[in-house]
Amino acid sequence: MEILNGKWKMSIIACLCYKPMRYSELLKEVKGISGKMLSRELKDLEINELINRHVLNTAPVAVEYQITDYGKSLKQLTNTIADWGFIHRQRIISRMKLKT
Repeated sequence: MEILNGKWKMSIIACLCYKPMRYSELLKEVKGISGKMLSRELKDLEINELINRHVLNTAPVAVEYQITDYGKSLKQLTNTIADWGFIHRQRIISRMKLKT
């Protein structure tokens, strides 16, 4: 659990499960994360072999992040958590409507 600890790692992994993304794309996609925090989380995920950092041969130089095969093993977990979150939100909304 320590590897996935924190507010942002699961969101980053979920984004990268669908397609490789550049740093700026991730910064836009993961709502509320700061650039400094995104950099820190990406480094940690790379150290734990969940994502790869690939420097593109472009001018200017760009970096793309992608999920590793090992990291893809988390896709089912992220989907399950997302499904639970949707059901939970609907439950809370329904209860709030009953109270009003």
